[in-house]
Amino acid sequence: MKKTVVVEGYDPKTIPAEVIQSPEPVVLKGLVKDWEIVKVASRSATAAVDYLKSHYNGKLSLVNIGHPHIEGRYFYNEDMSALNYDTQRMPIDEALDLILASETDPEHPSYYISSNGIDSHFPGLQLKNDLQLPRAVKDYPVYPPDVKIWIGTRSTATCHYDALENIACCVAGRRRFTLFPPAQFENLYFGPLSPTPGGQAISLVDFQNPDYEKHPNFKLAEQAGQVAELEPGDAVFIPSMWMHHVEGLSLFNILINYWWDDAPAYTGSGMNLLYHALLSLRDKPAHEKAAWKHLFDYYIFGDATRAAEHIPEPARGVLGPLTEASSRQLRAMIINKLNR
Repeated sequence: MKKTVVVEGYDPKTIPAEVIQSPEPVVLKGLVKDWEIVKVASRSATAAVDYLKSHYNGKLSLVNIGHPHIEGRYFYNEDMSALNYDTQRMPIDEALDLILASETDPEHPSYYISSNGIDSHFPGLQLKNDLQLPRAVKDYPVYPPDVKIWIGTRSTATCHYDALENIACCVAGRRRFTLFPPAQFENLYFGPLSPTPGGQAISLVDFQNPDYEKHPNFKLAEQAGQVAELEPGDAVFIPSMWMHHVEGLSLFNILINYWWDDAPAYTGSGMNLLYHALLSLRDKPAHEKAAWKHLFDYYIFGDATRAAEHIPEPARGVLGPLTEASSRQLRAMIINKLNR
């Protein structure tokens, strides 16, 4: 695999627009090295925990607790009938103490506090630990970035994809990202859509010990993949739908990431379309599916104006530019048809 492109010399206020518009991942070396939390965490894990506790508001959180001997790989059990970890709701300060105690436990149990909103659980933390994303101004409403914090012991977030743009900032511990373009999806042997460790399907390939007899096309994915090694203070931009396998390599790890989407806020998730297509198209006859593929190319994946350009503008309806009003109309049409 090749190494991800690395750029240097930027800080949280000077991220170039071309970085977050890149079609491929980019490592931003030292981007957040001057964040207060990064400097505190460089002293010790205990100092980082004390810093987090000073901002914690007491709200409960879901905490993943790995079954014995999973070595931090949050995955399935042997027959894939369940996940190989338990999830408990507990105070974050208690979970942080468990994470610290695990460093001296010879079995190194696995704990992971995943995907908590910074503002929802650590108000004020973002004031001295933040990015300014150079997003283009749109003439439609967009959501602000969704800022999350991830804290845990040595861990592996098995290869998955997110339908959002992402800048992941390494705060404490070292991280390794193994990244694949969307065209490699079929070569990564994704598992069931439910249950999943984090909401998205994950690759069933064991990256540490790949079974090329069971997963032969993984060799093709490896040829197209790339690796980003992050030290504390580094960040990586991951374009939407790029698949990524994330390893927290240290006994104590913190990551803060920014998710965003510059599509209109009134659009839905592409996963909704996938689920609907599983219901409505997957099991149709081959010739019918082939016809629908042409229709999707015409209405969805091609030039957005083509399907309506020969229709008088007042009569275009939902074929016209998507607006908040037409998005509500489409949702009502879909709900009405599903409820028949």
